[in-house]
Amino acid sequence: MIGRLTGILLEKQPPHILLDVNGVGYEVDAPMSTFYRLPAVGEKTTVHTHLVVREDAQLLYAFAEKRDRTLFRELIRLNGVGPKLALALMSGLEVEELIRAVQAQDTSAFTRVPGVGKKTAERLLVELKDKFKAWEDLPGVAVPLAGGSATPAAVSGTADAVSALISLGYKPQEASRAVANIKEEGLGSEELIRRALKGMV
Repeated sequence: MIGRLTGILLEKQPPHILLDVNGVGYEVDAPMSTFYRLPAVGEKTTVHTHLVVREDAQLLYAFAEKRDRTLFRELIRLNGVGPKLALALMSGLEVEELIRAVQAQDTSAFTRVPGVGKKTAERLLVELKDKFKAWEDLPGVAVPLAGGSATPAAVSGTADAVSALISLGYKPQEASRAVANIKEEGLGSEELIRRALKGMV
């Protein structure tokens, strides 16, 4: 099992990253909550990982903190929740927001995530309520990755943001419309994705 990677960040194309670890390039998927805290391309970083082995692939997922990985593992244990949906949930909601939604049994927070209807949201909230009792004392502010910053660099544009939203499960029309609704100019793809996700209700 690969539990952690430390290396040079070679590529950031949400939701994918490429990390050079002693000359070996690891292709990893990460939720947007982790992307927001990654350093610039070319800098060193550490991520906590979860390996999923299937008959046709070995998939590696990366997280900024151990608790994010723990949350991911709790989500994929739920009936009907695979890695893709778990990443979408963790991209649409920060960890603290997701925990608060579970505590408040707020279905609207979950239904804005692609692939989650009202009935699915209600079921997930019920199943997660007991599991999250141990999470109630989590600090409200996430700690940035070493060498990183909470403010993403403007490294790409609208096309990358739309592509990333489609990868997270949104329809092309939804993704394009969400990004187009952001009127501020000069934003990087990661900030565009963040704002688009917040605007999708």
